[in-house]
This record gives sequence, structure tokens and C-alpha cells, in this order.
Amino acid sequence: MSVATENPGSETRSILAPTGNRVRVVEEQRRKREILSKSVEKPKRVISQTPPKPGGGGGASVAVVRNNFSADSSSDSSSCNGSTVKTVKSMGSKRRIVKNSNGVVKPAKIVPDGAEALAISPMVPVPVKRCDWITPNSEPLYTSFHDEEWAVPVHDDMKLFELLVLSQALAELTWPAILSKRETFRKLFDDFDLSSVAKFDEEKLMSMKMNGNTLLSEPKLRAIVENAKQLLKIQQEFGSFSNYCWRFVNHKPLKSGFRYSRQVPARTPKSELISKDLMRRGFCCVGPTIVYSFMQVAGIVNDHLTTCFRFNECSMNVKTNSTRQLEKTEALREAMETTCTPNESQLREA
Repeated sequence: MSVATENPGSETRSILAPTGNRVRVVEEQRRKREILSKSVEKPKRVISQTPPKPGGGGGASVAVVRNNFSADSSSDSSSCNGSTVKTVKSMGSKRRIVKNSNGVVKPAKIVPDGAEALAISPMVPVPVKRCDWITPNSEPLYTSFHDEEWAVPVHDDMKLFELLVLSQALAELTWPAILSKRETFRKLFDDFDLSSVAKFDEEKLMSMKMNGNTLLSEPKLRAIVENAKQLLKIQQEFGSFSNYCWRFVNHKPLKSGFRYSRQVPARTPKSELISKDLMRRGFCCVGPTIVYSFMQVAGIVNDHLTTCFRFNECSMNVKTNSTRQLEKTEALREAMETTCTPNESQLREA
């Protein structure tokens, strides 16, 4: 039996029904729903909307909307008859549910006031892939030497003599140290003029040593002077030092095609063959390792790794350079034959 009690000056309590205090709970939920229905949010303005993808089921698109209001109300949730009502902070959420024209629900990005949506992200430049021994910490001079000179075919005798001297210096110095003092090398050896270096006498060598201008040991300096004298003899025999060097590879650069730096050798049978021939002709400090370094830097062999961008560039220039060099070699041979062969008038005078 339900009993109702009233006390003067006190609030009226709900009569206990068979379902307990259910009547009071339903009344509270109804008032909350009325309050929520009255709070109307301002409309959101759509900035950009990507068109639906062709062939996609429903053509879903993601819209970028601008939030034009801010709310400080906290999340409030309560359950009623198995349903849940939630009040969510508008600025606290990073994404909202937006329904496109096809009725497909997709999350949309919330852009604060004053921010602009970027339609296309800028492209990030891809770093150039070089040989493994060139790292981001390598000196710029060494990197430029790798990108512009190393393994580029050389046919000029003065340039080849310079590279041979620098390769001999590798026994005492490193490539970065040699390149940083390259101008000093050129002044020291008269821009690698063969005729001038071949005339260096004992007094010149001693003056270089006394003035502290020497970059190499005394045996290396004497070897460079002696090699310059032997190069002049090779020029007389083969027409040029270039013809002598390139004839060992049939005037075509060798391509190693290594993928990893650990595969690059320090010497090869070809370098051993050239080293023996140079020593037989009186050259000094031209071991197989030094000769192979000379072959690499002079472009006689292309030891750029296949993953390096310079491998293909050096290979593309092989045919052009080889054709030009063969033409020069044939012209030089014809000139030498014309000079050495006596003509008819000389035979008649004889």
C-alpha cells in the first residue's frame, strides 16, 4: 500500500509506485533532453571538399570544415532505456563525423580559425645516391671530386701525370688531404709540366726540402722527377702517355659493376700488368695498388658503385670519348708515319 506524507514547509516527495522511483528518473531525463534540444550550434562552413574517387563504392570524400565557435562545456553522458546521450566539447575533438552527399559517413578534419588547408603538400627533394665512401659528413671538396672528376676518362698527358702524382701521394696522405693541398702541388711541380719537372736537379729538390714546401717525403719527390723523365721517353715511343695507358684496355674504360664498396679491390691483374711494364721502363713507386688508384681516378676503370648516380653518367660518355680518342690516335699515327717515312724526293737526293 502506497503512503503519501506531507510536511508543512517541505517539498513534496514523489509517491512510491510499484516500479520504485522510476517516475522521478524519467522526469529528469525528459528535462535534460529538452535542454539539449534548445542548444543549437552554429553551422560549420566547408572550406574544401575532395571529389569522390572514381570506381569507389559510394565515392566517399573527406571535407575540411572550419569551426566557428568554441564551447567550454564538458562531456556529459547518461543512459536512458538503453540509449546514451553525450555532450562533447567542440574544440576538444580533433575530428568530427561528416556525412557527404552520397550519405557515406567519413571523419572530417577540424581547422581552427585563421588556419588554411593545404590542398597539395610540397614535394621533398630526394637526396642523390653516391658511392658508400661519400657520406653526409664528407668534405664538400671531396664530394665535388667524386661527382665531377673521379672515374671520368682522361686523355691529356699533363692531366694524367698530375693524377699519377696524386695517386702516388695516397701512400702518405688521404684524398681529402690531397685535394685540400692540390694548388700547392701544382705550384710545387710547375703545373705538372713534364719538361719542367724532368729538369729538377738536386739543388731544386734540396731547396724544396729546406723551405718546408715539400708535401711528400724525399724518396717520393725523387720518384716523381724520375717518372717525368721516363714519361718523355714514352711520348716519343707511343706518341703520348695517353696512348700508352689506354692501349692496355683497348681504349675503352673497364666497368666493374660492383654494388657494395667491400667488393672494390685494391689491385687487379690488369694493374699488376701495367705496374710491371712501368717498372721495366724505369718508373719508381708504381706498385699495383698505386697503379689501380691511378686507373680509377683517370677513368681507365669505372669503379663507381652501380647504386651511385655517377656510374651511368660515366658509362654514357664512354662511347663518345672512345671514338674521339681513336680518331686522334689514328691521326697521330698517320702523322708519325709521314714524318718517319722518306718521300720520293729524299730518295732521289740520296
